[in-house]
Amino acid sequence: MESVGYHILGGIVTIIVAFTVGLTYMGLSRKITARIQNRKGPPFYQNFIDALKLASKESAIHHGFMQHSGPAFLMVSAILSVLVIPVLNNGNWFPNLNFHGDLIFLIYIMVFGSLGMALGSGQTGNPNSAIGVTRGLSQMVGFEIPWVMALVAIMVKYQTTSLVDLLEVQQTGGWLMFSSPFAFIAGVLAMLGMFRYSPFDIVSAPTELASGPVSENGGKYLFTMMSSGSIFAFAKLVLYVDLFLGGASNLIELLAKTFAIYMIPMLYGVVSPRYRTEQAIQYFWGWPLFFGFLALVHALVF
Repeated sequence: MESVGYHILGGIVTIIVAFTVGLTYMGLSRKITARIQNRKGPPFYQNFIDALKLASKESAIHHGFMQHSGPAFLMVSAILSVLVIPVLNNGNWFPNLNFHGDLIFLIYIMVFGSLGMALGSGQTGNPNSAIGVTRGLSQMVGFEIPWVMALVAIMVKYQTTSLVDLLEVQQTGGWLMFSSPFAFIAGVLAMLGMFRYSPFDIVSAPTELASGPVSENGGKYLFTMMSSGSIFAFAKLVLYVDLFLGGASNLIELLAKTFAIYMIPMLYGVVSPRYRTEQAIQYFWGWPLFFGFLALVHALVF
């Protein structure tokens, strides 16, 4: 019973940490972006205020079962992802649900939320939602291919599909960003699309689509989407740290590494105008796909 309770408590703490860190990073990105653009910007804790405000509101728009389920799909996908990914190396805390084969599971579960949200947004009948979903799924096809190629290259080279095994490899052999540089480059380039910051913010397309899929979602629906986005952001960052930067032995190291990774899509977005859908796909099927192919060749030859 103690073991079960320990795992449940670790899972709850993991979700709380993911939510807090994710919203904080999003708030810091708004502040940093504003300062780069010579603006003051909102305080870094503004997202927490917005989340509380949304949670206290109700939505009077109801379009059917799938519209209710869309944000739930996102939340389930985000929580499952963050619970499967090892948060710290030693495993003494945040043991969670990682297992052999978790990389295969993550490839599927990380697209589960987007597909569910697409179904939910499609039922609203709002053209902004439909257009945003179409663009988002098209872009997802673009960045998923080099991302999966990078993961497959790592799994082939080290003969494992477990994140825990890959962390153990890095404890003795150095970070994978050095031993598998092509997979690291392909993964980072694909990550630019996974976070959907400019120039890949074509799903919501501010000033063009009236926020895309969130057009018909307000109140608690929007709070659920905002919360799942923050948890998912944390999950992706920890996954990149575990895969390529040797993981982290404590929370301070984890925050330093995840924030350094987070700065890449955030700063890239500050200086980049938004791409059209076909431009985004061409980008991901250009250099990211090329480095993904090199990663596979490198894994098979060396």
